[in-house]
Amino acid sequence: MNEALVVVDETTQLINQVNNSSKEQSYGIDQVNIAVNQMESNLQQNAAMVEQMSTAANSLSQQASKLLSEVSSFKL
Repeated sequence: MNEALVVVDETTQLINQVNNSSKEQSYGIDQVNIAVNQMESNLQQNAAMVEQMSTAANSLSQQASKLLSEVSSFKL
């Protein structure tokens, strides 16, 4: 009977260790998920900024071409 109780205690300890490990893994996965979501948000913000910069660069290019055209009429 004592041997059976020892085996039951050992089994209980192993189950508790597995439970704790599962909780730690779950926490780790949650942290990775948070990090991935933050990276995705940053990526979307960066993509929006690149699009805005591209639009601004095109506008500046058009303005520079127009200015060059207007300035070319002057002779020194």
